[in-house]
Amino acid sequence: MSKVRCAHCGCRFIPNPRIKNQRYCGSIQCQRARKASWQRRKLAADPDYQADKKEGQRDWQIRNPGYWQSWRLRHPEYVERNRMLQQKRRRRHVAKMDALRQLLETKTGSYYILPEHEGMVAKMDASTLKVRLILSG
Repeated sequence: MSKVRCAHCGCRFIPNPRIKNQRYCGSIQCQRARKASWQRRKLAADPDYQADKKEGQRDWQIRNPGYWQSWRLRHPEYVERNRMLQQKRRRRHVAKMDALRQLLETKTGSYYILPEHEGMVAKMDASTLKVRLILSG
């Protein structure tokens, strides 16, 4: 049997004949990378998976009220580091989804979403993208 190069670590391994098109070796780090890659693809392509994940997170938050507040109290070095990084981020451009929605509701035409620049920062409810109106024909 010929060896295959691992998609994560790059080392060569003999694939298991029972696994069709095996691309990752059996090391723990590579298997974690394989799972993370699968989850990213699934999350991007499957709305049911997205909804289930969001519901699971919401249920966990209901079962664990106050978890993040107590975590921050136990990790003051993280809180301080995050505070410093937030101050840096505030100096950059932050795009919010509300601005995007307002633009889309008030204008008509075809929209192409293009990134403005690499250093832009956004939160979960924000967009790091700039909308440029391109009028068709």
